[in-house]
Amino acid sequence: MQYTRSRPYHKNDNAHIEEKNWTIVRQYLGYNRFDDITLVDQLNDLYTSEWRLLMNFFIPSSKLIQKQRLGSKTIKRYDPPKTPYLRLMESSHITKKTKQELTAIFETLNPFLLQQKVKEKVVNILNKTQPQLNQKIPALIT
Repeated sequence: MQYTRSRPYHKNDNAHIEEKNWTIVRQYLGYNRFDDITLVDQLNDLYTSEWRLLMNFFIPSSKLIQKQRLGSKTIKRYDPPKTPYLRLMESSHITKKTKQELTAIFETLNPFLLQQKVKEKVVNILNKTQPQLNQKIPALIT
């Protein structure tokens, strides 16, 4: 198996990947390289359980609603920050049944407990990537 960091003949390929990764992955997990295949299950468990719920129900994001170019200047307008959950609740394309199911999930969640579980799992993963070093816990989860 060969590990690569970018596509062949695309020297600036990583820059395009990193612009998406930094907002979530790098803030939580830092810049360690995860070469150990045994961490895959732990990372998948983190992404599919607490992390997914925390990001979709409690972490707001802004969406670009208008981009206007005036000469050499680009003016961007964003809507107010909302969580993906709130965007779905406001959408007319989502059925009432789905909205009720999402609301039931939302009412069972505690953001502080989710954050604590995410922190525990991240620290566990970071300790396994380089146990000999003192891991600096990313500021977002402290």
